[in-house]
Amino acid sequence: MSSVSYRSEDFIHQRFLRGDGQDVVHPSERKVLKVLWDHPAVARSELPDFVDLSQQSVYRIIDQLAERGIVAIGPPKPGIGRGQPSPSLTLKGDYAYTCGISVNTDIIGICLTDFSGRIIAESDVILRGQGMNDALAGVREKIASLQTANNLRDENFFGIGFGIAAFYVGGTRYNAPLPLHEWSLIELGPVLAHFFGKPVWVNNNSNTAAIAESMFGVGRHIKHFAYLSFNYGFGGGLISNGELLSGGYGNAGSFSSMYDDEETKHRPALQFLIERLKENGVAVSSIEAMRKNFDPNWPGVAGWVDEITPSYNRLVNAIRAIFDPHAIVFGGQIPERLAEMLISRTSIYERNRYGVSRPAPKLITSEISTDASAIGASIVPFRTTFY
Repeated sequence: MSSVSYRSEDFIHQRFLRGDGQDVVHPSERKVLKVLWDHPAVARSELPDFVDLSQQSVYRIIDQLAERGIVAIGPPKPGIGRGQPSPSLTLKGDYAYTCGISVNTDIIGICLTDFSGRIIAESDVILRGQGMNDALAGVREKIASLQTANNLRDENFFGIGFGIAAFYVGGTRYNAPLPLHEWSLIELGPVLAHFFGKPVWVNNNSNTAAIAESMFGVGRHIKHFAYLSFNYGFGGGLISNGELLSGGYGNAGSFSSMYDDEETKHRPALQFLIERLKENGVAVSSIEAMRKNFDPNWPGVAGWVDEITPSYNRLVNAIRAIFDPHAIVFGGQIPERLAEMLISRTSIYERNRYGVSRPAPKLITSEISTDASAIGASIVPFRTTFY
């Protein structure tokens, strides 16, 4: 199957489609569902204030969505308007669930999420030492065990969001670092859809992590931010007004691309910190193991941070100059205490005028403590099609 012919939507099961069999929701229904995501338990009478639709249209849409089991109509929201109280509305979690899969160089994160955004379960599969087929078989087995443990029916399994540590090439092809060479430059969409028997949405896992931060973390109160994804390599994502900016070629936020060949060795990619730790006699088996057991006093840590500080500072100031975000979020697989070390070394290049400087972004650590890229991948199928 060629990249041109693969569309995730073509694999969506008939039970999730509208009566016309074309889409899961109409554009007007999508507007309403987006409000319900942004404002849980909103009163039905409040909805026309958020969407460019008449009250009659909104009420009709809600009735249709409730009949399909997509929206739950709850008790009245107190203190809203006069007269007869208006019922509250929420996304119905048990309508469907998805799976997010995030492939890093050493581990594959897995997350099951229901339609309301509730995380049902998280797990992982060790990738190190496994080929692609064996690793995917392990993921499939893990998903099945999570379904059983959580009493999830396969008929409610909507689809899979898939993130990989790589840059986008075209179609559903990505170019990953050497440890993931087997996953590179192939059409992942049709391969994965056939393997799992579900529609699959493929993305860069720095972008899926940024989406998770936007929908579950910092993005709940900051709508414009840059997300730094510290992994084996180093990348990120850009969130503007709550939406992911992909760029003309799908690689916006590929921050490592600003460095030349020599500078690349001194960028804040965790593969280089692992190497430095090993040189100093600290046995760390993987980036994930380092994240869980990080000690800022390990020999080699302070020296590495000092070495990368100039390139790190240039990056922060480039993001500020070009994107002008309210915040820069430190995420990916970086240990929180390492992120704090970098933040403390940040130098904002400033040329104030008449004693007044431009606003600088807040530098904050991610609000998501588990695998943000897998969580974000799990919400992508719903975000792409429903809200």
